[in-house]
Amino acid sequence: MTAAGIERGATGEAVRDLQRRLAGLGHDTSPDEPGEFGPATEAAVRAFQEQRRLEVDGLCGPQTWSALVESGFTLGDRTLYFRQPMLRGDDVTELQHRLNALGFDAGREDGILGEQTAVAVAEFQRNVGLAPDGFCGWTTVAALRRVGKLAAGSVASVREREILDRGPRGLGGRRVFITTAPGFEALGDAVCRGLSEAGAGALLDSAGSDDSTTAAAANRFGAALVLALRAGAADSGCRCTYFSSGTFRSEAGFRVATAVQNELQTVLPTAPEPTGKAYGILRETRMAAVVCELVERGDIAAMRNVVARGGDVSRAIVRGVRRGVGDVEG
Repeated sequence: MTAAGIERGATGEAVRDLQRRLAGLGHDTSPDEPGEFGPATEAAVRAFQEQRRLEVDGLCGPQTWSALVESGFTLGDRTLYFRQPMLRGDDVTELQHRLNALGFDAGREDGILGEQTAVAVAEFQRNVGLAPDGFCGWTTVAALRRVGKLAAGSVASVREREILDRGPRGLGGRRVFITTAPGFEALGDAVCRGLSEAGAGALLDSAGSDDSTTAAAANRFGAALVLALRAGAADSGCRCTYFSSGTFRSEAGFRVATAVQNELQTVLPTAPEPTGKAYGILRETRMAAVVCELVERGDIAAMRNVVARGGDVSRAIVRGVRRGVGDVEG
């Protein structure tokens, strides 16, 4: 697969590999011929993207391809351990889910095996009498499955809510990383100014980088919240999205996304409720993140409306962020 991805009209072995992977996950690509990216293959890609909470565009780009590869792993297929680059996959997500449900805080159930997950593995091993080496092989998997019936709720979700509630009331002392797609720079600047005036340490990134690069920059900044302003699949009005993997949702992200969307509905056509997604910037940040998809991609009239009402929109976003982090007077 090229960096640009595979799209309708493509042919060759990469398309054949894509079709095999989709078929293995239950997505039929017939009557397209093997190796030919036709309408059936595009429909299968879209169905997979919807299922995985990705951006639904029918294009097999880097995020979709990575998700396809990760979908091929189930817990027990390989030994899981912390390394660089970090292991990713559905087996990691299941490991995190099982550990969190048992009270061992593996962090967000994002399918990325970082240090927090490795520490949780070692702590679990210590508690069940295994060597606490942080390597999750067959013996550890068997122990997880054996005690799985004791599982309750996700300790990671509880911990995330506690962090949000224990933090300073309002935005004072909190860092907010704001990123904008092309066309939203002026809005991002206005939001950044508004958050700074409210006491936040706000940083605006208008580089238009890919999600993974932007997430890495936000992690380096040490933000408490990431806010992305861009177009998206907002065909029912603007919507805010937060990280959700199906078994887990970011409680802090959900709270802020709900507050921002509630404020935006006073100035823009808005979807009924925020949506859980697994976009790269939501999944790969170590803090709460919210993506505001303000218009449907390619909707020029809606974009002009957002630009024309930029002051109202930016103030609504700032009010929503303030309310989401506990400043009810915002």
